[in-house]
Parts: sequence; C-alpha cells; structure tokens
Amino acid sequence: MIGTGWAISTGSQREDITDVASLENSNCGVSRIGSGSYVMSFVLADQNRWLSDSADMKAPFTFTPLQTFASLREGVKDGKIDFFMWEHFTTKKYYDNGELKRLGEIYTPWSSWKIVATTSQERFSSEELTTELDKLFVALDKGVEYFGTHKEENVEYISTNLDYSEEDAREWLKKVRFTQGTKGVNPEVIDKVVFVLQNAGVLTGKGLQPSEMITNQRLYLHVQ
Repeated sequence: MIGTGWAISTGSQREDITDVASLENSNCGVSRIGSGSYVMSFVLADQNRWLSDSADMKAPFTFTPLQTFASLREGVKDGKIDFFMWEHFTTKKYYDNGELKRLGEIYTPWSSWKIVATTSQERFSSEELTTELDKLFVALDKGVEYFGTHKEENVEYISTNLDYSEEDAREWLKKVRFTQGTKGVNPEVIDKVVFVLQNAGVLTGKGLQPSEMITNQRLYLHVQ
C-alpha cells in the first residue's frame, strides 16, 4: 500500500498561520513523542530543508504531546499548539465543518505497512517460519486481488464502518494502491525509514544495518 497522506492542519481562525512555510520554529502538536505524528514532523522538516546541520539534526519545532485527535484539534483552536498532522480523510470532515484549516499535505516516503517476522526459533524453525510466511503472502495477495475487484463493496464497507462519507470513501479509493505481490522489500525504503527515525531520535546508531533487516529484497522504480 502506498504511503499514507498526512494532512497538515491548524485552527480555522489562526490568522498568524497561513501556509506550511509559516510553520518553521513553531509548536507542533503530536499524540506522543515517537508516534507517527511526531516522526512525520521530521519528514516535513527534511522536505523543507529545515533540519539543522548539527549532528543531532534537531527539527525546528517544539513539541507538545496531546495524546488524542480531539485534543490536537482543540489545541490548534486555543493556541496551545500551532499545527498538527493526521491522516487526511480522518481530518477532512473538520475542514468541511470549518473547525480546522488545511495548510497542506505530505506523504510518508515509505509504504503504509511492512511485514515483520521474528528471528527467534523458539516457536518455528527457519524452514517452518519460511513456510508459514509464504502462506501469509499468498493469503495477503488474494486479499489485495479481492479488494481490487470489489470496488462497490469497498465503498459500502468504508462508508458504513469507518466513519467516512460515501464521497470521501470513493476519493480515498482513488488514491490507495497496493503492491502487486506482497513478498519482498525495497532496501532503499528501509534506508529512508532508518534515516528519518534516527533523525527523530526514535532509533540510535546501534543495532542492525538496513540491509541486515531484509530477508527478501526487491527493487522498484517508485516506492511501493
């Protein structure tokens, strides 16, 4: 599945914040330190060349953890924070009702999901684990194929169960794209993930190298 779209939002009445460029050195609201909303602020800073040249690569924001989506929305309205980032379609209804102002959107420079397996042999031998994972890949590929061929069923499920309007469900489906064949990882994607997580302080320099984390490599012209 392609990268997740993160909407960049502030309060609709915040006249001091007009665009993404005005966010440098501002107060970023996050759910938790180390969370997706936190890590994506470093992606935003990297894309806008706001990261410092110092060894710690600190982002040009202060951070205020507010735990929940509702608290983040309140935070940009009462001035506790200047902006936050959240999944686009979850946020869209609050643009529609005038509560929030949309400043922009960025995508994760990696796919939305990766499959990770244990290296411990306490439960499975290496051969058994490979067999079980191959079964998983086959099942996931069948699910992706079903999803791609049942669009109206998808719209009904999303709009009924996931709090999206039918219009938003159809718009989301225009953007979502699944990889053709779930087995295998692009090493360049893992390199980018590690780079961002290290900048954000979520990972240290110790541990496995990106190439050591991958059992099945595949190369793409674009991030999958």
